[in-house]
Amino acid sequence: MNAEPGAALSRSPEHDSGTDPGPDSGLLSPVRAGVPVERAVSDIAWLQAMLDAEAALARAQAALGTVPASAAEAITGAADARLFDPRALAIASRETANPVVGLVQALNRVVAETAPEAAEYVHRGSTSQDILDTGTMLVARRALRLILADLDRTAVALAGLAERHRDTPMAGRTLALHAVPITFGLKAAGWRELVRQAGRRLADVADTLPVSLGGAAGTLAGYLEYARLEGAAADPGDYAARLADAFAAETRLARPPLPWHALRIPQADLAAALAFTAGALGKLAVDVQALTRTEVGEVAEPAVAGRGGSSAMPHKRNPVLATMIRSAALQVPALAGALTQCLVTEDERSAGVWHAEWPLLRECLRLTGGAAHTAAELAEGLVVRPERMRANLGLTGSQLVSERVAAVLAPLLGRARARQTLTEASAAAERDGVPLHTVLGAVPEVAAHLDDQELAALLDPVTYTGVAGPLVDRAVRPATSSRPTAVNPGS
Repeated sequence: MNAEPGAALSRSPEHDSGTDPGPDSGLLSPVRAGVPVERAVSDIAWLQAMLDAEAALARAQAALGTVPASAAEAITGAADARLFDPRALAIASRETANPVVGLVQALNRVVAETAPEAAEYVHRGSTSQDILDTGTMLVARRALRLILADLDRTAVALAGLAERHRDTPMAGRTLALHAVPITFGLKAAGWRELVRQAGRRLADVADTLPVSLGGAAGTLAGYLEYARLEGAAADPGDYAARLADAFAAETRLARPPLPWHALRIPQADLAAALAFTAGALGKLAVDVQALTRTEVGEVAEPAVAGRGGSSAMPHKRNPVLATMIRSAALQVPALAGALTQCLVTEDERSAGVWHAEWPLLRECLRLTGGAAHTAAELAEGLVVRPERMRANLGLTGSQLVSERVAAVLAPLLGRARARQTLTEASAAAERDGVPLHTVLGAVPEVAAHLDDQELAALLDPVTYTGVAGPLVDRAVRPATSSRPTAVNPGS
């Protein structure tokens, strides 16, 4: 039997709203289980955000003289998620297809218990979408603040890795095989650049998250009518503008140029930035997974007792942090694509498209937030093994520096002949297990120009890392002025 919207909604004040993420406990999504963003986007958090929107609207109307200040104060005092039952609201929402209708009825009841005269001013002139969309923007901003803080931690840790390993040589790999030498510092600087760019995108979106204020169909007619009855809307356009400004000020959200009930730009922007962020962190994760392989062993995740164990193989310590990040990176773009599809919404309010956004956006926020929190731990504790990197450089007998020798031999032998000689010598070195410089030294036309010592020097991978070091310097050393920008303070 469905709960009556205003009935089973009281909660004792001692209810701990922060410890109950709701029916979805995260059992199948370990990347976000127990991390700060999970609480920030829980049902309780969303309920509180909608209540915050209702209270902010009442205060904004009071500031313009269309709601008594005492009523706005009473509504703000009642807008406490601990006083409501989110499960009862969820069940009641099946009768209206959104949770705001039942919430307004419940808020009316709570307000009436302490200030009966204030109850009529709850949700005055408003519509469900104004409250839910504004609440969604509040939730998103609070979640983005957590994500940006973790991206900042990650970027700082990666900058440290890049600087410490500026000149640590390792094999660059293309299509899974050794290519030419690089440095680990350059790889870490690349990871950091992705994280920084993700932070910039998220910060830009966070700074422009808007209030929703349109009324029933985007004309604000209900707000204006109540204002007219109070004698405060002699100039409807001026009143509408001042109400939007006041609402934005109360919520500390941006004021949009138009009501956006059917213009789902904020969700699309969020989707794009969250997908980019998850993908950026996924690049870090997949590289760590590859470098952690037993036969590679160039890095390792931070060792924590009990972490990474296998249920069947006691010897294993699996790269669980990278695995969780990668899982999020594979999910968020797909969810973000579905969110972007919600731009295709009919009329002035969609029947189903708007409703589909809610779980999609929440999952994008908590998966990306979980990945960012996990990435910070991974970057801060990553174990780098330069000796293993150096050993792996020698696996192909210096063949990964053949590009350099080809460039030196080209003007001496001709470009085509130089390439053919290097190709044949590399095959012989691999077949016979002989260093490449030894094979080349036995080729008369090569020996006529380069002795064994010169060939060995040309084929030393440590001396063929290009401008990896200067690139690291350019990318990382201004780190203090180029970290992800934090969200402006606000509730």
